[in-house]
Amino acid sequence: MVDTDRMTGAAKEIGGKVQGAVGDLTGSKNESVEGRFREAQGTAENLYGQAKDAVRHAADEVSEYAEDAYGQGRRYIREGSRDVGGYVSEAPGTSLLVAAAIGFGLGLLVSRL
Repeated sequence: MVDTDRMTGAAKEIGGKVQGAVGDLTGSKNESVEGRFREAQGTAENLYGQAKDAVRHAADEVSEYAEDAYGQGRRYIREGSRDVGGYVSEAPGTSLLVAAAIGFGLGLLVSRL
């Protein structure tokens, strides 16, 4: 989607070029200067629109990357919990000892704070 600032800027730029050329042909310095000024305004507005388009495009890409990362994270958590569940089913005693050791270690860390 093209920003409206780009379109109006391009129109002002072209109008300014025409006005400046007419001023040059007729010898009217006032018309020529005013045309160049309009052309510069149009160029600035066009650049502003381009910058807005670039920011909008970057934000869209960041949003897509975030959605992909979120989906991949959910998939990893699902797979990990399924794997842990499989290990616990295969060796419940060992799993209980590992969980107890982790709990004991966390308890030591928290009690020292």
